Amino acid sequence: MDIASLVGLLMALVLVIYGIVAKDGFGAMMGFLDFQSALITFGGAFMGIMTTQSSIPIFIQRLKSLTLIFKVQTVNELETIQTVIKLSNVARKDGLLQLEEMANSMDDAFMKKGLLLIVDGTDPELVRSILETELSSIEERHSANIGFWEALAAAGPAWGMIGTLIGLINMLGKLQDMATVGPNMAIALITTLYGSLLANWICTPVANKLKESNAAELKQKEILVEGLLSIQAGENPRVIEEKLKSFLAPNRREELSANGEGGEEVG
Repeated sequence: MDIASLVGLLMALVLVIYGIVAKDGFGAMMGFLDFQSALITFGGAFMGIMTTQSSIPIFIQRLKSLTLIFKVQTVNELETIQTVIKLSNVARKDGLLQLEEMANSMDDAFMKKGLLLIVDGTDPELVRSILETELSSIEERHSANIGFWEALAAAGPAWGMIGTLIGLINMLGKLQDMATVGPNMAIALITTLYGSLLANWICTPVANKLKESNAAELKQKEILVEGLLSIQAGENPRVIEEKLKSFLAPNRREELSANGEGGEEVG
């Protein structure tokens, strides 16, 4: 589990609650709980976003993408480059056909697919086209989830404002009773608070975390595409290493060299 995501969400909630109860104790929490306000804000936002989805199962699937932020990021650009360099050394020494056995033992479906394509002698341009299409499909799926949470982040404050306007209208309709103005105003503003919490406590952090994961995965797969095509072209492992280093930050390039996983000068 990704502890950073869990701690971030929990601590944000804890700090909000602390800000509410710090002076007046936990009894102050009752003033921030209102069923009707929650119904308007959360119900309106979620139902509004549901109308933009092609089906209810898709809507539920998008909601479940929340769990992705709690999964540990397994993408490691450094390990990917090291793997490509090892594959290039094998290909230079024993030929491309030797890679088929290595491909069948791999868990990474994208790398396995690319290796089998080049082992089968597929035209390099076709290999690139197939792998880039796969990348586009991955990015499209990820973008759908990111867009869902971004749309929900925008809908939360909007529905919070709708709830506030409803509360203000009700309050102004009973303005002759001045004793109710303060309590009614407080209830009206709760919907705005709920909308802001939905957007800034949950939706925006989830969308940003999914964006970060998407960017990391796509970058890793771009490294694989370039590396596999270089192997197919028969480039020297040392040249492949230098080419793939350009994807890394300078400090990580030094880490790659320090690990002693560089390409061998073969042939």
